Amino acid sequence: QVQLVESGGGLVQAGGSLRLSCAASGRTFSSYGMGWFRQAPGKEREFVSVISWTGRSAYYADSVKGRFTISRDAAKNTLYLQMNSLKPEDTAVYYCAAAFGKVSTTGTDFGSWGQGTQVTVSS
Repeated sequence: QVQLVESGGGLVQAGGSLRLSCAASGRTFSSYGMGWFRQAPGKEREFVSVISWTGRSAYYADSVKGRFTISRDAAKNTLYLQMNSLKPEDTAVYYCAAAFGKVSTTGTDFGSWGQGTQVTVSS
């Protein structure tokens, strides 16, 4: 198992930016596909983005494509999500997750989850 701790959430106006971070510890960070998911009040958790363990492949939900960028720093064991042009519909709790040996967009493939960080976008 890998332990994950998110940070960087907050309140921002529409059109603004935030960068989320996810610090990983435990097993070798480089063996995991790393992803971001989010859950808005009253809605199901949804996929946001995932990156391969090499960092060479990344995938995005259509709703964030072109606005969000996922990246990872292997030396720091840290995953990032740069969020630009934020919209009120991006308001949610954002979760970092790790999938051992997989690059997946399906939440059930991820065995480790962080506690979440709140992102609120005001109109």
